[in-house]
Amino acid sequence: MHHGSCHCGAVRMKLPSTPVVGTDCNCSLCRRIGGPWVYFEFGTVEIEGHPAETAAYVWGDKTLRTIHCKTCGCVTHWEPLDPTPGCKHGVNLGNFDPALIASVRVRKFDGADTWQFMDE
Repeated sequence: MHHGSCHCGAVRMKLPSTPVVGTDCNCSLCRRIGGPWVYFEFGTVEIEGHPAETAAYVWGDKTLRTIHCKTCGCVTHWEPLDPTPGCKHGVNLGNFDPALIASVRVRKFDGADTWQFMDE
């Protein structure tokens, strides 16, 4: 399966499957973080080093927290503050092998203005 990590390796992730589609969002946070983001059912991505090696940032409508490594600062994922059955979380695919990133179709999402995909 696909393994990734932050730059220093303190936070390691294993995806439950190969992502097919990712999202490149231009909201005020994502355009600074980068990506692309891929989404999985909450709890299905194996994450080592979280929460001991991570810190969270909560903003806006306060429904999710963006997680980054306390040592190197790399953003690894986001997760819901109040997980419900079937909810999703996002994984920053930038922490994985470049070949995996290149294999994923990335859709542009206008999170800054229209809240719609720009390729529709």
